Amino acid sequence: MAVVGAGAAGMMCAAVAGQRGRRVVLIDHFSRPGEKIRISGGGRCNFTNTGTGPENFLSNNPGFCRAALAAYTPRDFIALVERYRIGYHEKHRGQLFCNDSSESIIGLLRAECGLAGVQVRSPLRVDSLSLDGGAFHLITSGGPIASAKLVIATGGLSIPKIGASDFGYRIARQFRLPVVEPRPALVPLTFAPEVWRDFAPLAGVALPVSISTARFAVGPGPGQFDEDLLFTHRGLSGPAVLQISSYWEQKEPLVVDLVPNQPVSKLLRQAKEASRQDLGNVLAQWLPRRLALGWLATQIPLGEALADRKIAEISNKSIDQISKHIKSWQIIPSGTEGFKKAEVTRGGVDTRHLAAHSMEALQQPGLYFIGEVVDVTGWLGGYNFQWAWASAVAAGRAI
Repeated sequence: MAVVGAGAAGMMCAAVAGQRGRRVVLIDHFSRPGEKIRISGGGRCNFTNTGTGPENFLSNNPGFCRAALAAYTPRDFIALVERYRIGYHEKHRGQLFCNDSSESIIGLLRAECGLAGVQVRSPLRVDSLSLDGGAFHLITSGGPIASAKLVIATGGLSIPKIGASDFGYRIARQFRLPVVEPRPALVPLTFAPEVWRDFAPLAGVALPVSISTARFAVGPGPGQFDEDLLFTHRGLSGPAVLQISSYWEQKEPLVVDLVPNQPVSKLLRQAKEASRQDLGNVLAQWLPRRLALGWLATQIPLGEALADRKIAEISNKSIDQISKHIKSWQIIPSGTEGFKKAEVTRGGVDTRHLAAHSMEALQQPGLYFIGEVVDVTGWLGGYNFQWAWASAVAAGRAI
């Protein structure tokens, strides 16, 4: 069998199939297999999340990921990591990182492929693919390769500088498999210059927020996240924005609570009764000072210069308006930083045309799609790696 794409999913699938006695060739057009693993998690690879479940993924076919995730769990991959004596730690909400370099995970996968006798050919470019006589025929830069089984693990369009391409989508379309339109996900959001003019000076300010899109502003659940937000020169980033970017649609407002879990109006009214401070100084108890002062100067439409006013002089009506704007800031992004900054690609091969237990194309026996190339996109925090492992194992066990 042939596996095209030597990233997380491709190496894992090749190792699993090879250790079941299959003869496997693993092909990648990039010179350094596992490059996306290498740069992930700040170089320490957030290799899984202990809380992984189907609810942590987006897809046009939401239930598809359930079977693979159940068959190969975070505990299964953790056991493999422990077998290789790789130190790891939990950083935040079930996110597991290597104590040392992400090279440890790449080394693990290489070792597993070695134990399985996988033949790795990299860099090797696939120029064309055809099906003839029950076998897939690959014309490559190193000569022809024929295989009865073919696994496509070429990922999405994210981070083209490390080799991302549309190869997997082209193969899917060649075999008449629909592709859900790919788009950047887990990506910073940008704003029109005239919208962002007042916020650009806040670049570098970070704070915990609760964020959603207008569709999900009704309360906690998918599409609503409590994470850190970061102001940049061009827009918003940080975990909160990366998370919500996967749900955001063009022209849709973001809804941001800048002081989550705090009754701002009540607290301001209490401060009015007990404090002689300026309003800006009071707000700086809950917001970064630069943000508090900038907010009062530009975002509160009361026709007043508020930052230097004593809170005792502010009317209760104005306090309520200030609180409303801080607790429910709405702003419409103009776009994203694109695939060059996106951690993953949303969309991909339509999973309604794949078998959930094996990842095999329903109308083309012997052809499999795994990992990021399919329309299954996880949240930030190790979920996409767990999907890579689980989908890879599903295919590797089925071949």
